[in-house]
Amino acid sequence: MSALDLRLLAGSYAVSRLSPDETLPEWARGELLAATWTPDELSIVSAAGSVPESVRSESGWRVLCVAGQLDLSLVGILATLTGTLARAEIAVFSLSTFDTDYLLVRERDLERALSALESDGHRITAASDASPAQRGD
Repeated sequence: MSALDLRLLAGSYAVSRLSPDETLPEWARGELLAATWTPDELSIVSAAGSVPESVRSESGWRVLCVAGQLDLSLVGILATLTGTLARAEIAVFSLSTFDTDYLLVRERDLERALSALESDGHRITAASDASPAQRGD
């Protein structure tokens, strides 16, 4: 797999768990908003600051997006990225859309994640709110 271009989204995100019979709440928002319903739960990825304290949630995630549109027939995109992060012992929460893939890493692991990905040749464009240390500058 060749090097990939990644984009670090601005802000902190949360992964929340609701009952599967709930509807998408009004508080769910952010540059990335993902909702997944299963028979057991409704999982929501949204901007951390929008999640009410009463909601079962884990905040403190940063989002890396594979830049551009990916053909659905491509093989190994997530495996390449998660393999790099696994070797660096960094936990990942992943999401895929029709166009691309997203990786969430804990804020405390962000610098190590960026360093590991860049060491493997991937290019990262940081959001404007990322500090120079978080961008790897």
